[in-house]
Amino acid sequence: MGREFLNLFEEWSQSYDDTVEGHDIEYREVFKHYESILGSVAKRSKGHVLEFGVGTGNLTQKLVESGLSVTGIEPSPSMREKAIEKLKGKTEIIDGDFMEFKAPGQVDTIVSTYAFHHLNDQEKAKAIGYYGNLLKTGGKIVFADTMYPSKEAYIKAISEAQDSGFYSLAKDLQTEYYTTIPFLRQVFEENGFVVQFDQCNSFVWILEAEKI
Repeated sequence: MGREFLNLFEEWSQSYDDTVEGHDIEYREVFKHYESILGSVAKRSKGHVLEFGVGTGNLTQKLVESGLSVTGIEPSPSMREKAIEKLKGKTEIIDGDFMEFKAPGQVDTIVSTYAFHHLNDQEKAKAIGYYGNLLKTGGKIVFADTMYPSKEAYIKAISEAQDSGFYSLAKDLQTEYYTTIPFLRQVFEENGFVVQFDQCNSFVWILEAEKI
């Protein structure tokens, strides 16, 4: 359910914002165009937004600044504390994860950035099916995350990280549940969505799925 990575995020909460700003050379490409990626997710969102994996609240802040109503879900107490401090009470951040959370009723958009890979493919499929019940026709899911056009591209990314001496990145790619675009496309279409994928950097794509 992604909570097996909770200790990592408790530790990472203190330096996360520095990492996304490109201070860690191993993850610089992963977070390339970070601000514009968040901005694009916010721009594609509408109405009442349910956000998973709030982290330190960077996307949440952009959503609120865009005038959207946001319910944020974050399992890490340390990350939640950072987000609450950053947002100064402008929205609700509650404990929960992609699979276990208190649903706020129907919403207009479900968003997440750099987090959906914490679920394995079976959990991803189950979650997407459930999210469809929270959306009306025309509602959207907008996720930005590392994903790959094929399994071969995924294996190549691990090899390239190792060849560059980026052993932490290579371990991360092997440890967490990075998936492929064909798999995600199939799951979304099976659950009544039309979905498109837009590449943002060598790692991250934005998927935008509309319920039909």
